[in-house]
Amino acid sequence: MEVVERMKGKRIIKPIVYGNTATPFGYKRESDQHTHQWTVFLKMFNDDNPSDFIRKVQFKLHDSYAVNTRVCDKPPYEVTETGWGEFEVQMRIYFVDVNEKPVSFVLFWAHI
Repeated sequence: MEVVERMKGKRIIKPIVYGNTATPFGYKRESDQHTHQWTVFLKMFNDDNPSDFIRKVQFKLHDSYAVNTRVCDKPPYEVTETGWGEFEVQMRIYFVDVNEKPVSFVLFWAHI
């Protein structure tokens, strides 16, 4: 593993895009009452390789999902599921540089 030294007064900024998409089935499934397929995602804004900076991304879904904490340790950093409503998704980015603290934030209006 390469040792990374901090440079005093220097910052590296890497823009990211995060969000969600939802596609209606056009009907309500009888088995679980779900009406949509949705994906929540995190990706780089430009063509940078995200795995150069990001070690893993943790997604915390609604408690109604049997496995509500999902971890993606390589791109694409996304989770696809089905559901019927809206909820908040907590996201946490862990960086390759272990000296960097994880960054957490909440995505509002994720469609379940």
